[in-house]
Amino acid sequence: MKHFFTLLIFFSVCVKASAQNLHLNLAVGTTNYSGDLQSARYTFQQSHPAVALGLSYDVSDKFSLRSQITLGKISGYDKFNPATAVRNLNFTSSLSELHIAGEYYLRDLSEHSISPYIFGGIAVYHFNPFTKDTTGSTYFLQPLSTEGQGFFENRKPYKLTQFAIPFGAGIKLTISENLRIGIEVGMRKLFTDYLDDVSTTYVDPTLLAANRGSKAVELAYRENELKNTVPYQTGENRGGAKYKDWYYFTGITTSIRLGSGGGRSKANLGCPTRIN
Repeated sequence: MKHFFTLLIFFSVCVKASAQNLHLNLAVGTTNYSGDLQSARYTFQQSHPAVALGLSYDVSDKFSLRSQITLGKISGYDKFNPATAVRNLNFTSSLSELHIAGEYYLRDLSEHSISPYIFGGIAVYHFNPFTKDTTGSTYFLQPLSTEGQGFFENRKPYKLTQFAIPFGAGIKLTISENLRIGIEVGMRKLFTDYLDDVSTTYVDPTLLAANRGSKAVELAYRENELKNTVPYQTGENRGGAKYKDWYYFTGITTSIRLGSGGGRSKANLGCPTRIN
């Protein structure tokens, strides 16, 4: 995370000469994910609290650049989905992200009190899925290669720090010359299907045990923790690799103007001149 804060400080220094156009942004809300253990594209089920802190700079009356750090958590449990409950897999992961994006407002907030906006950019994020065994002990899943990553059929180990494409939309309301609040929904297009450590097929348990140990076998296949289950067949689907995973943030935002001067020329007139 020290690299994330270094980039945020750099962004601040680059625009300090025009502090009246600089905003401190804080957001609180939830994070969630969509993948093999959470099939809904967007839902609040199994969501977790998240916070975000960042800076934005008004390039023009309708366009801003922003840099933001988001911290949250994601998880997925088969037991909450009747269609996959018998598979009995689960994961939890902390989530940290830095993104840089552009925001485009449909209305000039120096003239209107409210405006929808859209945003898009690039992000780097870190995750590390883990689970608990039947004794309650915690195990990180990536080193266990639960689907044979690193030794089976050219399946490469997945990286825990990756790039993503953040995009979304929101609405902001001007409370005063220096304060805005809003609501935002931001999606993250990922380039991995292993956010939840589930993607393809089961591998031979003997081969998995030889390469990663008995605990990897235990946590790769968990149907046997339930009653009336049968052992899996090697090559049987464990997940679906056709679609990549996603995560997303939904939150309430607060934006505070830094410095004085009221921003760009129109904002110098004071509060917005229109309320619609």
